[in-house]
Amino acid sequence: MKNFKYYLFIVAGLIWLSACKPNISTIKPSRANVDFSRYISVGNSLTAGYADGGLYLAGQQNSYPSIIAKQLQSVGGGVFNQPLFSSDQANGSGYLKLTGFSTAGTPITAPVTTNLGIRGQINIPGFGEVTLYTKYTGDIENYGVPGIKLEQITYAPLGNLNGYYERLLPGDSPTNNTPYLSFITAKPFSFFSNWLGNNDALLYATSGGAGDVLTDKTVFNELYQLLIGTMTAGGAKGVVATVPDVTSIPYFNTVTVGAILAGVQKVNPAAKALFINALVSGTTYAPRQATASDLIVLTFPTSMIGAPVNTPFGSLPYGLTPYTPIDNQYVLDANEVTLTQDYVKSYNQTIKTVAASKGLAVFDAYAFLNQVKQYGLVEDGVFLDSQYIQGGIFSLDGVHLTPRGYSIVANEFIKAINAKYGTTIPLADITQYHSILFP
Repeated sequence: MKNFKYYLFIVAGLIWLSACKPNISTIKPSRANVDFSRYISVGNSLTAGYADGGLYLAGQQNSYPSIIAKQLQSVGGGVFNQPLFSSDQANGSGYLKLTGFSTAGTPITAPVTTNLGIRGQINIPGFGEVTLYTKYTGDIENYGVPGIKLEQITYAPLGNLNGYYERLLPGDSPTNNTPYLSFITAKPFSFFSNWLGNNDALLYATSGGAGDVLTDKTVFNELYQLLIGTMTAGGAKGVVATVPDVTSIPYFNTVTVGAILAGVQKVNPAAKALFINALVSGTTYAPRQATASDLIVLTFPTSMIGAPVNTPFGSLPYGLTPYTPIDNQYVLDANEVTLTQDYVKSYNQTIKTVAASKGLAVFDAYAFLNQVKQYGLVEDGVFLDSQYIQGGIFSLDGVHLTPRGYSIVANEFIKAINAKYGTTIPLADITQYHSILFP
């Protein structure tokens, strides 16, 4: 009898465990009432798959729109054509490759200069030299154009001045006159993603405020309304992204004032500060001591620090006196940072307002990437953050993303689409996409 009772306890326990077994179900992909049959992507270098300082085949193949398109296949998505470089010109514009590290741990990169897709250069009077790339003549769903601003979408001569756009057009520079907005809407589409607007702030910031200007807020508002109004005129639905905080990317947070000064003091303990030529107000600049709030660009040649410079006061070390400040193009100073952030916030208010008026999904890239910078991110069991190289998200240029970074962005777009339209588009597996490749 004792054994029989023991047996009953075992059976009861097995029944209880069976009842408590979790019911794992797979969500069935659904497009709800959204037509994904022709999905197109609109944007700049991020949309094109630009990485490591260049546009090349492997980067294009891992663009976030191409990853989105793969996931859309399960919910009625159609063919997604990209203007890919050919396999024998796979290195496209050329790009940076990680070749190793110095004894101090500094990454060493080298430009890739073989198997390029460059067909020549042309001088445009009043503008300068334009690099021309091998023409692409097939169908297009990815309309990403590196370097394009929202400000330029109605500018007819752009196809002569931007080599990446020129390669998509049938004509040769300087004969093109097709505005970007007309180009992307020439054929019907059912769904779109749009990430234009980044360069309207980024190009000013990466030039240290010296080589470009921030797009006027009113102009940005007017053109964004025109863009979205035109793209939704035929009934297409879509998703848009906000402009990231461009001052938070590794391009501005890797080479720091403190690190440079510490390096100088190892050789010259008497050095007390770095000096920069900083914005005072309007267009007025003046030398002052650098602080941690001043952002040094990733490409700054630190070997320049301390080099002798001829001045009216004699030969003085570069960057270490108010008479030899670090040049504007190498620093986004604190006032320029504040100015850039103010414009970006204005642009994003426009983006959210216009998207809401048209019932579009919104991926808040500004909030998402700032959160990643502050806290990091765990995706598919992988920890990532926005540190240069080891963070896994940003490529070697410190601005654009790695394939893994693009897969993360693709998933954020998909989450926004699912939340807005009630679709159940499956997310991409980010472990299938690599970060920076080590030698």
